[in-house]
Amino acid sequence: MAETILAIRNLRKSFGALKATDDVSLELRAGEIHALIGPNGAGKTTLIHQIAGAVKQDSGTIAFLGRDIGGLGVAERARLGLGRSFQVSSLAPEFSALRNVMLAVQSQQGSSLRVFRRVMSDPTLTEPALKMLEQVGLAGRAHVAAAELSHGERRRLEIAITLALCPKAFLFDEPMAGLGPEGSKSLIGLLSELRREAPILLVEHDMDAVFALADRVSVLVYGRVIASGSVSEIRSNTEVRRAYFGEHV
Repeated sequence: MAETILAIRNLRKSFGALKATDDVSLELRAGEIHALIGPNGAGKTTLIHQIAGAVKQDSGTIAFLGRDIGGLGVAERARLGLGRSFQVSSLAPEFSALRNVMLAVQSQQGSSLRVFRRVMSDPTLTEPALKMLEQVGLAGRAHVAAAELSHGERRRLEIAITLALCPKAFLFDEPMAGLGPEGSKSLIGLLSELRREAPILLVEHDMDAVFALADRVSVLVYGRVIASGSVSEIRSNTEVRRAYFGEHV
């Protein structure tokens, strides 16, 4: 069995009487894409927030690369290699695609206070940033402002920024949101390649994307994992088909 990179055990989080995360356990293993699906309000984004460090769990453990990270903040977890792409864009819209990625490279190098002009001519920043843009298919758009990129291109730029942080695992929260069929198909190809860089925990509503990409799928309903397994196992699971797909079986 492949090495476990991320291990969540008995995670719980309540907001008053609402159990947003109810005894959740799951693993992300080396080389895989593990998809997390569920209806709206199931608690998927809250779970991602807890893994990333933006929300503190009430109980349970989160281990990353064998280390308990439950007491660490967002920045500390990112420095360890937990790379997150957000459901809502967090780009600097006035900066070029290249400059957006360079900011991430600067952060990784611990050199974010250099003056702008010097930064833009520094090959230790421009070269890795251009490499990340090439990897996601945006090399030809390097000098275009993020605000002028298409929605799909901005998604790719967010992934390039995440790559610049040298992640050891990716957390992707609905990367297909707002994309048309061609954009989704293109991004599916990119995500499939990215698993070679690091395993991916993927929250996604696009079931075609999930079934095309996932090695394993966990289904979250009302804060609980009701099933976890291969795509074929999830497709044939009676409880999943009733609770998530709305089938009367």
